Amino acid sequence: MARPTQAKLDLGALRHNVSVARKLAPHSKLMAVVKANAYGHGAATIAAALQPNVDALAVASLEEAAALRDVGITLPILLLEGIFEASELGIAAQLGVWLSIHNEQQLQWLEDATLSAPLPSWLKVDTGMNRLGVTPASALQCYQRLMATPNAADNIVTYTHFASADDVHNQQTQRQIAVFDDLPFSAARSAANSAALLAWPLAHYDWVRPGYMLYGNSPMAQDHPNAQTLKPVMSLTSAVIALHDVAVGESVGYGGTWVAQRPSVIATVTVGYGDGYPREAPNGTPVLVNGQRATLAGRVSMDMITVDVTDIQNVQRGAEVVLWGAGLSLGEVARWANTIGYELTTRMPQRTPRVVVNA
Repeated sequence: MARPTQAKLDLGALRHNVSVARKLAPHSKLMAVVKANAYGHGAATIAAALQPNVDALAVASLEEAAALRDVGITLPILLLEGIFEASELGIAAQLGVWLSIHNEQQLQWLEDATLSAPLPSWLKVDTGMNRLGVTPASALQCYQRLMATPNAADNIVTYTHFASADDVHNQQTQRQIAVFDDLPFSAARSAANSAALLAWPLAHYDWVRPGYMLYGNSPMAQDHPNAQTLKPVMSLTSAVIALHDVAVGESVGYGGTWVAQRPSVIATVTVGYGDGYPREAPNGTPVLVNGQRATLAGRVSMDMITVDVTDIQNVQRGAEVVLWGAGLSLGEVARWANTIGYELTTRMPQRTPRVVVNA
């Protein structure tokens, strides 16, 4: 029998989330971010489902772009970090990808290259994230150099990235928008990540670049009505493989960190940190057993967790367990584990099969 732990992928939910993004920014083109194996969902599967529904894709590296080309993805693909050495320009040209230019060296490499055709290029401007991008003061000169080199296609896009768009009360986003709006040249522009797409309409510009929200998860620090319309694409599920009666005072799991305060029924579930479930999840972390809330009881181990199901009637071996997804948000589990949902899905190992349940 197959081990029941699976990451179930609802591609109907993915398409729904794309439609949410389209409705929020109806005048913008949509670039879907599928870096880090499509945030752990499986880049080939996700990109194929997105291909008829979006205008372009974005990845972190040439290796990620090449993997998509190998499975037949023909959409434009932007390299969010650009190239890392001059020799990659030829590969980028062969793959037909779009370049990010975020520093003087990358710009010089492009100017000095011998290419058979110009490459579409996006100029990244640092408006306050202080991570990647040319300075606002140098942006005009960089843009003029891109326009002048025959190695860059004419349709140059200027873009930036927000540091705090997930927090609608943080004024940093407004300051970054102001800096971006003050750039002294006219070009197509892009700024909105998932959070800005959901909550900052002034940042939608010509292109939006959602990632996390397309997978049905809210990036927002507070509840936001636009995020409530999203549907989770991934549901991490498993099953109960054993049940134990535990007397008052007895402990469960490594280190005995959970001790029964009443006669308890403990279900052993075949999922652990080897499957992408966070070891940091403490006692009390919610899980769904037969669609009802139960709580983690004892430390997460590599292949198993233990769950207090005392208050759930008629739990049997084989009962379905949802670790996150439909009915239990990834964000809630991540908060219990003192992390973010991005980390939980992107760290999902290959051992956990991705299974499409709604094509």
